Amino acid sequence: MRKVRPKNLDLTTVKFPITAIASIAHRISGIIVFVALAIFLTLLNSSLSSETDFNRVMGYVDNFFIGFVLWAALTGLAYHAVFGIRHMIQDMGYWEELESASFSAKIGFIITAILSILAGVLVW
Repeated sequence: MRKVRPKNLDLTTVKFPITAIASIAHRISGIIVFVALAIFLTLLNSSLSSETDFNRVMGYVDNFFIGFVLWAALTGLAYHAVFGIRHMIQDMGYWEELESASFSAKIGFIITAILSILAGVLVW
């Protein structure tokens, strides 16, 4: 006999723990890094073609939208790197309990925020 269980399909009412948010955001940052790699390689290829193309690419960086995209890509890369290291430490058997995993996720968010600010200083 099948049990009738209540179903909550409204994901806006679900309270995710910080470890779940960190894990989901790590996957999203991986996608951002993958897309940013294509952008960075295209800009690198263009800048290495000739001196005029290099100056044109440098002119792109002065555009606010392009600067914002570069900042977002660098922030995504920083997040992915910080939380990738966190995941590797967890794979070695540390920070596996909920308390220590939550604490390490909070520290990871703080480190990423600092690196994001530094990336903003670098871009602008």
